[in-house]
Amino acid sequence: MNIQLLKAEKMVAGGDCMGKIGGKNVFVPYAIPGETYEVEITKSFRDYDKARITAIKEKSQHRVEPFCKYYGICGGCSMQHIDAEFQTELRKSILREAFSREKIEAPEIGIIGGSDRGYRARIQLTDGGFNARESNEIIAIDSCPIATPEINAYLSATKAPERPRGRIQIFGDSRVANEGGILIAGEPERTSGEIKISGAGERRKSKVRAKKNVHFKGTMQSPANICTVNLCGKTISFDARGFFQSNLGVLEKAVGKVTENMGGNAVLDLYSGCGTFSMFLADRFGKTTLVEHNRDAIVYAEQNMRGKAHESYGQSCEKFVAQNAAGIIAREGAFDAAVVDPPRQGMESAVSDWLARSGIGQIRSVSCNASTHARDAKKLIDAGYTLEKLFLLDFYPQTAHTESLAFFGKL
Repeated sequence: MNIQLLKAEKMVAGGDCMGKIGGKNVFVPYAIPGETYEVEITKSFRDYDKARITAIKEKSQHRVEPFCKYYGICGGCSMQHIDAEFQTELRKSILREAFSREKIEAPEIGIIGGSDRGYRARIQLTDGGFNARESNEIIAIDSCPIATPEINAYLSATKAPERPRGRIQIFGDSRVANEGGILIAGEPERTSGEIKISGAGERRKSKVRAKKNVHFKGTMQSPANICTVNLCGKTISFDARGFFQSNLGVLEKAVGKVTENMGGNAVLDLYSGCGTFSMFLADRFGKTTLVEHNRDAIVYAEQNMRGKAHESYGQSCEKFVAQNAAGIIAREGAFDAAVVDPPRQGMESAVSDWLARSGIGQIRSVSCNASTHARDAKKLIDAGYTLEKLFLLDFYPQTAHTESLAFFGKL
């Protein structure tokens, strides 16, 4: 066993800490910046190594005893060994460094957060258990301390062998309108080119139409997988097999912050999903335009936005800016504001280019990837926008996952 000494210098995206041995970067899980270890190299690459801690020589004051019996075995949490307050500071540092790499002088980072336990409304089970860390092994869990009480009630009452086989999504929270505050959804069905909506007791073909043009194709919906949540006084439905934010407490705060001090004639919601932000933007603007490539999500958005002045485009944001944006502006005038919430890879280059030259006065940018958020922010700043505010959306305590919200303005 080749044991070497290493001092953890900083935490990086993903939760490992980085140090150097012989000038080469070494990444170590379950470490804390400032600590010194004896480590063993587990994997070696040309530019960096991975290592595991064999002994802690100098311990951080922020190191605590993990509270979950599955910690280190389960593939979920990565920061339970760090006190909650310092965890938040580390996630802030990851966000700040991402913007710094793009040579952006970020304002003081605000925190939009909540409880560090019992917050997660969604879990995924495979054959009744969790996937082990870096393994295909299944762990037959009976509780999860970061999951909501509703989910833990299910885990306690239903032992692993009694749970559905395969991969299932469980969404549970006091805000969930489904019976018992919980929904269990199976694998997604294949999508088709037409809309098929299952009614109570029967399947029927139906078309969900926007107020003006219909710019999307259909999806396959099943009542068994429809989850409905009460969020900030509004009811929002979505397919539990698709994406919906799993920390509803922080999501409620984020919705308020995203829409803060906004208003006008027209707002654009890019990467709108099932219309979560649009539901609230519609109270502040004369018309809301939603763009979402996912056919499942856009159908739910149509249902959620029913009765509100809006238009939905079921296409990629890249196609929207190439094919439809100019026509809308020519007919109806410029957008007063925009909200963008792209996937991890960030905005497509054509979308960020269009947004940078759009002249839209207010842009609120939400991201689940600090690096791509900073990259897209740089393009806006270079085009004359000012980064007015930056927030860490602290959705996932006990992990190193960072989400963020940026306010951009242009005179």
